[in-house]
Parts: sequence; structure tokens; C-alpha cells
Amino acid sequence: MTTQTLLTRAERLRAATHSTHERLDAAIMAARPFASVDNYLRFLRLQHGFHWDVAPLYGDPVLNALIPGLDRLGRLGAVTRDLADLGRAPPVYSSPPAAPRTASAALGWLDVVEGSNLGAALLLKAARKMGLSEGRGASHMAEATEGRAAHWRGFKEALNGAALPAAEEEQLVGGSNAAFARVRALAAQHLE
Repeated sequence: MTTQTLLTRAERLRAATHSTHERLDAAIMAARPFASVDNYLRFLRLQHGFHWDVAPLYGDPVLNALIPGLDRLGRLGAVTRDLADLGRAPPVYSSPPAAPRTASAALGWLDVVEGSNLGAALLLKAARKMGLSEGRGASHMAEATEGRAAHWRGFKEALNGAALPAAEEEQLVGGSNAAFARVRALAAQHLE
């Protein structure tokens, strides 16, 4: 038995996307999204674009069967409220959301967006220094009712337990990489 087979699906996914994730985080933080309200507004537009892309996944019945309660986790409305709190309208999109075509790829996208909520704890601290909070301008970074760590554990348990054919495991990794690439493209559009 190899080490790879001893890892859970979530652990294998994290290992396969670790360097991509690290490069994306570095690129976003290099843009100093919390250095000013203008920078933060650019960051919010990036967030809105990504959450707009994944919003259809949260209502998908197949995905909700795999991840119970998924329909309650989407944060597009919160990002839209955050923009409104700062006097901005949400971006208007000329193309449909960049949602994946298969459930396995969609789970990869969801892993990226739900995982981002863990890092949001640090981002929320930076937003608070700018006078923002879960109640004004930074609601999309609010902690889940059960807590960030418990929420993430629950999501990972559902991801690990999702019945996927072995042939679709690569689609899961591909979905995560596609989601990271999409955020990178949004960062290039809004932050650079």
C-alpha cells in the first residue's frame, strides 16, 4: 500500500494543488487588498466574480446529495451586500458562470471556495483594521455558525465520503486547478 492510498481524498486534493494554491495566495496578497478601501473594493470584485461562478453549484441537486446542506453555504449574496455597504454595485457579466460540467470537477471547485473560508479568518482581521466587519463590508468572510474549523471538517468529511467512481478522481483535481486558475484570472483582471 502506498502513502497516496493512505491519504483521504481531501488530503490528496490538497497535496495535488498545494503549490498552485500558494502561488495564488501570494499573488493576491502582493496586491495589498487591505492597504486601502480602493484596494479592498478591487478584492471584492474578484470575490464577486468567483462566487458568481460557483453560485449555481450550491443549488445543484446532485451536489447537494453529495454534500448535505450545500444549498445554505453560498456567499454570493454576502459579497453583493459587502459591495453595497461600500456604495458599489456588483459587476455585470457578459458570459455565463464558469461552472464545471461534471459533479467531480464541481467538487474540486467547491473545495477551493469552501477552503477559502478558513483563510478568511486572517483576512477578516485585516478588514477590521479598515473599519469593516461581518456586519458591514466584510460579511462574506463571516465565520460559519458552527465555527470555521468545524465547518471545514464537515465539508471535508462529506467530500471524502462522496461516492465518486475512481475514474473521476482526476476530474476532482482538475476542477480544483481550474478553480484556482479562474481566481488567478480574476486577480489579474481586478488586482493588477
